[in-house]
Amino acid sequence: MRTYGKDSSGKWQLVTDTPYVWLTTLIQTLRLITGESPFYTTTGIPAYQSIRTQIAPDIAVNNIQTQFSPYFSSLIISKVPTASTPTYNVSAVLPNGTPYQTVVS
Repeated sequence: MRTYGKDSSGKWQLVTDTPYVWLTTLIQTLRLITGESPFYTTTGIPAYQSIRTQIAPDIAVNNIQTQFSPYFSSLIISKVPTASTPTYNVSAVLPNGTPYQTVVS
């Protein structure tokens, strides 16, 4: 498997190691707006609806966590309560035992 993700400098990088492919795809899915992808129109979070209603997309994030949890030993996506925009703390343990934590906004 392979996917592409942006590194810390903003350049696209090829990711081929299977646990990191799923991690990269998870992060991209959390940043994707529903309907933004021409191939995966139901994937992502309903950002526009969240802005209009002022309700965080917690149900969509919970569905994403359920969708991706089989690919990790442990996956917890929690909302950062002090953030002004939808921001989520992602804590994952990869199948090889490697812990990973990041904040996605």
